[in-house]
Amino acid sequence: MKTKLNRPIILAGVMLGMFLSAIEATIVATAMPSIVADLQHFSLYSWVFSAYLLSSSATILVFGKLADIYGRRPIYVAGICTFLLGSIMAGSSTTMVVLIIARFIQGIGAGALTPVATTIVGDIYSKEERAKVQGYLSAVWGISAILGPLIGAFFVDFLHWRYVFWMNIPLGIISMLGIIIFLKEDVKKEKQDIDYVGAILLIIGISTLMYLLVEAGTSLAWTSFWSMGLILMSFISFTLLFLHEKKAVNPMLPPTIWTYRIITIANITSLVTGIIMISVASYLPTFVQGVMGKSALVAGFTLTAMSIGWPIASTVAGRLLLRIGYRKTSLIGGIALIIGTLFFVLLPTIQHYIWAGFGSFFIGVGMGMTSTAFIVAIQTTVNWQVRGIATATNMFMRSIGSALGVAFFGGLLNKAIKSEIDQADVTTDKITVDTVDMLLDKTQLTTLSKEVINVLQTGLIQGMQHIYFWLAVLAVFSYILILNMPKKDD
Repeated sequence: MKTKLNRPIILAGVMLGMFLSAIEATIVATAMPSIVADLQHFSLYSWVFSAYLLSSSATILVFGKLADIYGRRPIYVAGICTFLLGSIMAGSSTTMVVLIIARFIQGIGAGALTPVATTIVGDIYSKEERAKVQGYLSAVWGISAILGPLIGAFFVDFLHWRYVFWMNIPLGIISMLGIIIFLKEDVKKEKQDIDYVGAILLIIGISTLMYLLVEAGTSLAWTSFWSMGLILMSFISFTLLFLHEKKAVNPMLPPTIWTYRIITIANITSLVTGIIMISVASYLPTFVQGVMGKSALVAGFTLTAMSIGWPIASTVAGRLLLRIGYRKTSLIGGIALIIGTLFFVLLPTIQHYIWAGFGSFFIGVGMGMTSTAFIVAIQTTVNWQVRGIATATNMFMRSIGSALGVAFFGGLLNKAIKSEIDQADVTTDKITVDTVDMLLDKTQLTTLSKEVINVLQTGLIQGMQHIYFWLAVLAVFSYILILNMPKKDD
């Protein structure tokens, strides 16, 4: 069979596309100091990341559905082209505003790349093969997390930060050609009604929700008029979407995919594990540097442990799925998440970077086991006609979990630090939550008194204790959810 002979090339193409999408966060983070120094406007710093997150999250479900209607190849190619357009614009940016617009366009392309790439693999491989190959796709995320900072640092030090974006062009073209030439699809050429109303309501609802989660507590107060307006708009959009989808002929978000218990549990658990993952990734380096006084290199090591655990566990999960099934494989991942969060619960007491690394590693193992089991279970449960949107929905739930985790735990940490500052009797220095930045810079650290350092570190410890406690609770909750998965695979 010709398609079978082409599969290694198709797999290489989609892995390359996923690599481009996955590496964007880490590689850009490394280059941002140079970008800001060149383009100025530090106040817009966070929007370089937020724009990408907003547009990719808002479009991931739409592209998943379009891939079910028109086939995987045209949607994947459209995603690559959009991503490359954003990359060209980003690499040619002369102002921060243009860069942010370019990142928004990049995010739209990324919204197609990851779910459609994963769906293509679900199409061309059987259940037995799919389990192993999905492990390879998960490994892409771990590899990109390790290589991203290194490649970004190389471009900044030896070439220019613009190459961070321009490198996507040749790689993206290679990926696109591999799919155009070798992926053959038998899509029925019949007219299908596109749910434009559902797509618009979905994008409005997700965009307003993601904007709220990204900006509330920083540029927007949670109790402000604008925050309340965004909450109301998001709620109304999702309510109208729910009512509309029930009577739509070809719904953008088919309610039927939620009738499968295994999919419902996998999606809710993905939301919870998304919170756990992003909370560890976001706040562990701050704790290692700010409280333990270690270097950025050591802090990076603690997170690299997660990037190592994830692809290893994904590969193992691919083999376990065929022997013990989705539920038992997921349960092993759930246990790993509990072990990892328990390491972090004890981290404020056992302040050692090796201990933090072990905790990070187990979180990676848990994420690798559960994410691989969930994707294979979902793709095996549904047919071709809804496999794209079903895959995208699971990825979207993890993305929402990540946004929720950053928003909620960021506010929790800031509140704990502020409370410690308010209670402290520090009369010689005026300190705020933003003063924590100085703990992470060895030069600025020397300008702070021991009293101020103690107050800030105590606030950090208190805040992280609260965060790690709730992460352990969420890990136990995710394990309970997994226990309720069907005992026999469909």
